[in-house]
Amino acid sequence: MAQNTPADWQGDYVSVYRVNKTRDFTVMGNTHLRDKNLSLKAVGLLSKMLSFNDGWQFSTRGLAAICKEGPDAILSALKELEKNGYLVRHRGRDSKGRLVTTEFDIYESPQAGLPHREKPHRENPDVDSPDVENPHRDNPAQINTIQVTNQGRNTL
Repeated sequence: MAQNTPADWQGDYVSVYRVNKTRDFTVMGNTHLRDKNLSLKAVGLLSKMLSFNDGWQFSTRGLAAICKEGPDAILSALKELEKNGYLVRHRGRDSKGRLVTTEFDIYESPQAGLPHREKPHRENPDVDSPDVENPHRDNPAQINTIQVTNQGRNTL
């Protein structure tokens, strides 16, 4: 039997055979399925997440356990969904400012006006003449003033 090559697919038609669904199916919009800004990995992960009941709690390791991809690929897809407005990340910190939880809001379609997190621009330090006489020693504590409620959020 001959093996299919990419040239074999050019100009061919593909037939789609559907089945009558009476149980174990998911209804979701086509927005994310047709979004050209999303990779197939991100589309598939969002579709899989939307297939679970509302209120389902996810973790990166849990998603990796039910997918072929590992935790790094899952994290990459989550970041892509966040960048494109399908996911909002909320980080919870303890009284000492340490990261203790991360929660995500998952959206079936992109949300306009969500804060887009850009990577900060980092300048290279001046290595020719560093200030060695008066080094900057204080490291002020970061204070988190944002309060996040946990109503209606899915946790990853």
